[in-house]
Amino acid sequence: MDTLTRDLYEQVILEHNRHPRHYPENPAGSNHHAHGFNPLCNDEISVHLKVEDGVVQAVGFEGAGCAIAIASASMMTEAVLGKNLDEVEKLFGKVHAMLAEDGAAENTGKLKVLAGVKEFPMRVKCATLPWHTLQAALENRPDTVSTEEDTPSCPQPAPQPQ
Repeated sequence: MDTLTRDLYEQVILEHNRHPRHYPENPAGSNHHAHGFNPLCNDEISVHLKVEDGVVQAVGFEGAGCAIAIASASMMTEAVLGKNLDEVEKLFGKVHAMLAEDGAAENTGKLKVLAGVKEFPMRVKCATLPWHTLQAALENRPDTVSTEEDTPSCPQPAPQPQ
C-alpha cells in the first residue's frame, strides 16, 4: 500500500470511528436484529434494520469495539441504507471477498478503503464482524455471531464513541 493510500485509509477509519453514522441507533419499527461478538478483541456490535418491501428503509448499530470494527459498521450502515436485499447480499459478498478472500476491491465504492485492513491480517475479523452481524440480522438469526477463534489477539478496544 502506498503512502497516499495508507493515509486515506487511516483518515477514513479514524473519521468513522470518531463520528460513526447511524450510531447508537435502533430505528423505530426495526424488524431485523442481530448481535455480534469478537471474543479475541471484545468487539461487540448489534445491528438493527427496518426492512419493508424488500428494501432497507432504516439501519442502525450500537456496541463498542476497536476503531476498525466501529468504522466498518459505520460505513456499512451508510452503504446498505436504501438498498434492496439482493443489492445488500451482493455487497456483503464483495466486501467479504475483498477482506477475507483476497478478492478485488472493485465495485465496492467508498468501502474500497476497508481493503487497507488486509495490511493487518489480525484485524480482518474486526472489519468483517459488522458485516456478518448484518447478514445474521437479515436472516433473523437469534444466535450471537462470533468470529473464529484461530485469529491472533487484537489490541484492546478503543473507547466507545461519544
